[in-house]
Amino acid sequence: MSQVKSEWLQISPKLRAYYSRPDGSGPFPLILVFIEAFGVNEHFQEVAQRLAKEGYAAIIPDIYHGKVYDYQDVQNAIGHLRTLNDESVMAEARASIAATQQRPEVAAGKIGIVGFCMGGRYTFLANAALAEHAAVAVAFYGGGIAPESDPVGRPALLEHVPAMRAPITLLYGAEDQSIQPDEHARIVAALSRAKKRYTLSVFPGAPHGFFSDRRDSYRPEAAAEAWQITVTEFAKYLGQAGE
Repeated sequence: MSQVKSEWLQISPKLRAYYSRPDGSGPFPLILVFIEAFGVNEHFQEVAQRLAKEGYAAIIPDIYHGKVYDYQDVQNAIGHLRTLNDESVMAEARASIAATQQRPEVAAGKIGIVGFCMGGRYTFLANAALAEHAAVAVAFYGGGIAPESDPVGRPALLEHVPAMRAPITLLYGAEDQSIQPDEHARIVAALSRAKKRYTLSVFPGAPHGFFSDRRDSYRPEAAAEAWQITVTEFAKYLGQAGE
């Protein structure tokens, strides 16, 4: 399925979202995508398009409201991240889901969630906060899920684990200096205690941000394998277009 249609949708007066879907009438399962700390840049637009080529409709809420930062501009990107409020981000995600669920080409019901870095943390949170919508979640190197202390002041998320219903896959790089093995252990312990379905995979030789081919941290083999894991999970729990 190679032809896709992409556009910006105005979700509300203050919120827009990037939307990509396969050409055709569907119904296509929906994937909610959470961005890194750099905004809805070309890389994330390509992620949505790749999902569309796999047979899904993909929606990326612009939680940065038009701001995009260069990957070298970490200071300002993190500064913007600090201004975000978890409840507001979840509200914008919920509004984006509601808007797309009204579209005739989008399958009604459960959706998949995927996010990267900052968005990996939001994927973890959304699997609880939006549990009524989520059928499956994949979080790439989500920073701030269970740190001993978060350098940007975000609250840890383990208290939300009991509310999760959908299976979650957590993907990390072994060389990620910002998310240490002891944090993996705290996440695993919380999910296991709550008897949740999860998988945690660590990619040797991969640093933080290994998925984006726009970043110096890009590792093609790890990125390719992680993408295959992601779309396999989506196919397992969401099916394909028209199913």
